[in-house]
Amino acid sequence: MKAWLSSGAALLLAGLTAMPALAQITVLDQAQDAAAPAAETAPADPAAPPPPCGTQPINIARMSWPSAEILAEIHARLLAAEFGCDVRVTPGDLAATGSSMGSTGQPAVAPEMWVTRIAEVWNAGVEAQKVRPAAPTYAESQFEGWFIPGYVALGHPELTTAAGLTAAAPTLNGGAKVRFISCPADWACALINRNLIAAYGLGNAVEIVEPANRFEMDTLIAEAVSRSEPILFYYWRPNAILAQFDFVALDMGAYDEEAAKCLARLACPTPVATAFPTETVVVALSEWVFTDTPAIASYFQRTSLPLSEMDALLAQLNEPGATVEGVADRFVAGRRDIWGGWVGAGAP
Repeated sequence: MKAWLSSGAALLLAGLTAMPALAQITVLDQAQDAAAPAAETAPADPAAPPPPCGTQPINIARMSWPSAEILAEIHARLLAAEFGCDVRVTPGDLAATGSSMGSTGQPAVAPEMWVTRIAEVWNAGVEAQKVRPAAPTYAESQFEGWFIPGYVALGHPELTTAAGLTAAAPTLNGGAKVRFISCPADWACALINRNLIAAYGLGNAVEIVEPANRFEMDTLIAEAVSRSEPILFYYWRPNAILAQFDFVALDMGAYDEEAAKCLARLACPTPVATAFPTETVVVALSEWVFTDTPAIASYFQRTSLPLSEMDALLAQLNEPGATVEGVADRFVAGRRDIWGGWVGAGAP
């Protein structure tokens, strides 16, 4: 912007130097305008609506994980371009940002607030009428589950549910055990997966593989897909790997809280199958955004994003040389089919 202003000033100076007579006339006109009575200046319309962004900057928390970083940068660009807002992107942390919003009203926006992780802090802010959700961050609320590669789903169209594995698993690998790639053994999901396999009666049909870390987990999945191996695996969303390869989520049925409690125990005597619990992830707004800038609040109330779209954005971020800012620019430039509905018909 500074470079543009400098260039513009240089052009103006050059024009005045090249055309002295015109410059003198312009200066004279400006002097006459300045001398005109103040009464000739039209007063501001007291009935004019306030600017859509209000009179203070819109601070957006950029949390420290990739999906939240991408969302912060996307919303910052759209608010600036479509509404003319003065937007500031500030570093954020789940608990600290939730606490700050609930006490001071700043930052104004946290695009990916996992409220169940900070329930006490979040509930206190809501009760104090300092913060509230605008919309779910994602269109879906189920973030964990079991998956199969697309080529397995194509060869076994009857396999659409986790319960269907009881009959299908013995046939997937020519009678040999199918590898189930779980999560690292010290993660809670590893214990839940072991108990779920018992609940479905899959102990003799699958070989549980618990990688050492997240990197090995991704590597095992990628290598199996490269060999077109008929695998099963656990994963969570949003996540790049689910967009980088063709995977299908298995329907795990309804969530049963009591069954889930047992699955989370090392000694679960009678495991019962259940879906993983849902998560509440919201676009959090400070209360003043609703009262002072209703157009901006309405924008955020329309910004739920399909998980598959965030999976794809995270996959773009894994490309060589990619940056969060670059991924956000690419989304704004190429995905008006998504964000056009966010800005609404009333956007300036």
